[in-house]
Parts: sequence; C-alpha cells; structure tokens
Amino acid sequence: MAEITLGRYLFERLRQLEVMTIFGLPGDFNLSLLDKIYEVDGMRWAGNANELNAAYAADGYSRIKRLACLVTTFGVGELSALNGVGGAYAEHVGLLHVVGVPSISSQAKQLLLHHTLGNGDFTVFHRMSNNISQTSAFISDISSAPAELDRCIRDAYIYQRPVYVGLPANLVDLKVPASLLNIPIDLSLKQNDPDAEEEVIENVLTLIKQSKNPIILVDACASRHDCKQEVKELVEITQFPVFTTPMGKGGVDEGGVSGELYDNDPSLIKKMTAKLNGTRSAAARFGGVYVGTLSEPHVKEAVENADLILSVGALLSDFNTGSFSYSYRTKNVVEFHSDYTKIKQATFPGVQMKECLQHLLRVVGDACTDYEPVPVPKVKLVNTPAPREKGLTQEWLWTRVSSWFREGDIIITETGTSAFGIVQSKFPNNTIGISQVLWGSIGYTVGATLGAVMAAEEIDPNKRVILFVGDGSLQLTVQEISTMVKWNTKPYLFVLNNDGYTIERLIHGENASYNDIQPWDNLALLPLFNAKNYETVRISNIGEAEDLFTSKAFATNDKIRMVEVMLPRMDASSNLVLQAQYSAQTNAEN
Repeated sequence: MAEITLGRYLFERLRQLEVMTIFGLPGDFNLSLLDKIYEVDGMRWAGNANELNAAYAADGYSRIKRLACLVTTFGVGELSALNGVGGAYAEHVGLLHVVGVPSISSQAKQLLLHHTLGNGDFTVFHRMSNNISQTSAFISDISSAPAELDRCIRDAYIYQRPVYVGLPANLVDLKVPASLLNIPIDLSLKQNDPDAEEEVIENVLTLIKQSKNPIILVDACASRHDCKQEVKELVEITQFPVFTTPMGKGGVDEGGVSGELYDNDPSLIKKMTAKLNGTRSAAARFGGVYVGTLSEPHVKEAVENADLILSVGALLSDFNTGSFSYSYRTKNVVEFHSDYTKIKQATFPGVQMKECLQHLLRVVGDACTDYEPVPVPKVKLVNTPAPREKGLTQEWLWTRVSSWFREGDIIITETGTSAFGIVQSKFPNNTIGISQVLWGSIGYTVGATLGAVMAAEEIDPNKRVILFVGDGSLQLTVQEISTMVKWNTKPYLFVLNNDGYTIERLIHGENASYNDIQPWDNLALLPLFNAKNYETVRISNIGEAEDLFTSKAFATNDKIRMVEVMLPRMDASSNLVLQAQYSAQTNAEN
C-alpha cells in the first residue's frame, strides 16, 4: 500500500509497540476511527462499560506493557475518563488518550453541537486535560498529523505520563504515506550530560567507599521507568540490603517461596531459603517494606540506621511514607529519579536514573570491595498452625497468601485494607504488584484488573492475575467484570467482605451510616454477567481458606474465579490502623 488512512496509521504505530488492546467507548465523533482498529492484524477493541473504567483498564494494561491507548468521544466521554487519566499522571503511567472531536469545519463554524457547552468553544476540554498531560496535540493538518501522533506516542512512552490527542472526525479517513511506518519511533532517552553524570558517579562512589552500613531503597518509579534490571544488578554487585516502599513493592525480587513448595513439603521452604541465602541474588538481600513509623521494627531499624541510602525512583506520598514519618539518621542520601539526580542537597537536573545507574554498574564493584554484607531482616513466610474453625483476619490472610503466590504473578490490591495488608506479604521473584497508593481512587483496581489481565494473556496465557478488592470498592466499578467475562479472561477476584468502607471507618465515623453500603450477593455477580466458565466460593474460617490455598486445581488459572472472604467489620492490618490514626490527626489540623 502506498497510502493508508490516518486512523489506521495510529493503530499500526501502536501495534509496533505491542499495544494490542484499545480501551474506551464508542461515540459519534470517534466511530470512523474505531473502524480502523479492525484493519490492524491482531488488534482488539475492549469495549468497556464506561469511560472511567476504561481509563482504569488502560492504566492497568500500561503497567504491564509500558503503554496503553484509551479512545473516548468529545466532551461527555473524555470528561468521564479524566479521574482515571489523573491517576495515571500522578503515578507515572504511560497512556495515550485519543479523543474523537467534531470536524474541522464544524469547529470553524462554531456550530451548537451536542456534547459541547453550547458556547462554540471546541478547545475547552483540551485545555482541561492539559493539566494532567505530559504533552498534547489538537490535530488540524493532515500533512503534519503522522509526525504529531509519533511525537505524542513517544512522549507517553518515554515520560510515562498521559498524553492527549484531539483527532477530528473528518481527518481519520484521509490518507498519509504508508512508508512512514517503516521509520520506527525513536524511543531512546536523551543522553545525560557527560560532565554532570560523571560528577554524580564520582560523588556516589565516594559515599559508597566511606559507608559502613549502606542500603538501597526502591520505590514506584524504578518500575515505571524500566529500571528494575538495573536495580537488580546493583543489589547483586554491591550486596547492600534492599528495601521497597509500598508503591515500590514488586520492584525488586523478594525471594518468596511458591505455594507448590508449601503444599508438598513445608520443610522445603527452609531448604529453598537456605539455598537463596547462599547466592548473590537480589532476593537474598531483600529486607522488607519500609513505611516509616509503620514499618516492622527490624525494617525500621535497618533503614533508619543506615549511613548511606541509595534511593531509586522515590514517590514520597503520605500513604507511601507512613504520613511522612521517614526518620533517616544520615544526610548521605542519593536520589535517582527519571529526570534528575540528587545527592544530599545538590541537584543534578537532567541526569536520568536509567543511564546513570547503567554507568554506576560498570564501576561500583571496585568501590565496595571492603563492604562486609550484613544480615537482612526476614519476612515470615507462613503462619503458625491455627484451628480450622477460627475466623479469618487480615493479619492471618496476608501472611498466609504469600505461600500461595507463585513466580510471575500480577497482584493487584485496592486502596484500603488490601493496599496496606499486602505490605505484610512476601512476593515470589518476577512478581508485579499494582496498587494505586498515591492517587487512591476507590474502585480503580477492578478496571485495572481488566487491563492487566488482557495484557498478561497477550504475553503468557498461564500468567495469573490476582485482585484483592473490598466489598465497598467493588461497587464503584463492578461493571468491568462483565468485560472480563466478555473476553473470557481468567483472573482471580478476591472480594474482602468487611461490611462497608473499613478504611474510612478507621479514619472517621466508625458507626456512621455514610460508611455503610448496601450488601450485595457478590457470588451472584459472575452468573449475572453471563459467565460460562467460572467458579465462586465463600470462605469464612482458616480451614476453608487452607483448603483453597492448598488446592492444585484452584491454583491453575483456567477460569474466572470470585472468592468472597468474610472478615470482621473493623478488622485491618496493624499498619492500616496506625495510618488511619495519622490521617485523622492530619485532617483535624488547623
């Protein structure tokens, strides 16, 4: 083909970056654009239940593949998606938001069209999105359109932020040269300034040589900006203890032992752990999750007594830091970020962490030859035996479920009890954790699970996607389970039923009716959405949970499953109880 339509050009570019699922809803200003999806081999249109859910789904998909595409219609559609787009901006998630807008002639005539504010202003929604976009384009010229689309796709991928594209309905079918697709989009990072990077490396090496008790602290942007491999190698070369934050969980191997070992022979856990500790693996140096004053005491002590902290990809939000309760006793802190590096009080703009870490890896071994590795804290893998008839609690659940997880899992935890409880678990290696700790939009994870499971199944049909969501959060975005069923996806949906908004009750209003929800028959949802290949189960005590977690059939993701976990109303992990107290105090301050 000498020429292709602009709409097809967009989707062919996305396919080149392995974006094979497009999220969103149809609307009269994007229908011609949606036709072009079906012209691209292997690409599919998810067809979400609403635009907010679609934005959440695109966010979840991107956290697996580094880029996603959301398509909405002008005005009513795009505004419904903005909460989800705002979350992607806050949490560094690459997302292309394509909005079908009225034709150029309609805009020029300022027609009083539906979906507008009735004032002839066709750019007002674009201006709204500018505040939560890395960049944007409101395309009006077919000759420059391919280059504009390439620029927007590149920026979304490189900077891991949402990008807005307004695409007029009349341009979608116009032709552009097909040969443009033969030139790959340049996804390389701008090179660091050599002098500035060299100064950073020299300073870091000096600090390492002087240090007796260094640690590495991994946060969210290490994963978002594709630095997990660099972090792994840094730990393996230096043998420094490594910790994560709640948002950084999954950013480094933790060395958890899979459920299969637990099921067959509990003694194998000890053998596996001993073997792991005898290697230079990153997992053998994992010490736990640091959340300031909410940390386990041994983790808190190890981090706060360090004399050098190498921080990678920090996002220091309140829930990520135990209400800003970090208490480093050293000023020797090096912060590696996606667009700058900071050493103590000196900032080096533009020294990006990926290239800088790669440089550091080549020379850091010689700087730490005198370092004597210290023992790292160990996370308990399984609970001590308890009576089968004993009721379930969050503390028991999050420790026990660690032994059911297996390598390669994608584990998604909703804002609330799940996001705090998962901190107590230990992930197997190569596990991806998804939790919207900073933005914290209730209901996010149901949509994100759809996106994550569609991305996961494109990579490996056997990869498990596991959601933990509260009964209250589920009710905000439950429709997206219907889309999961439509595509015959096979996630695990654990619904933690604690009779309402427990995290809110802990913060304020324990018995207030505004924290109540209408109870649902949750296990009826899958048949309601016309699922054919599914399983539902309700667990209320330790015996029922153990039967589930030791079942080989249950461990195989061959159908969509919903597990309702019955918990006491005010039950929560200890770190959430403390965080709720801090949040209540902050809310009451003048």
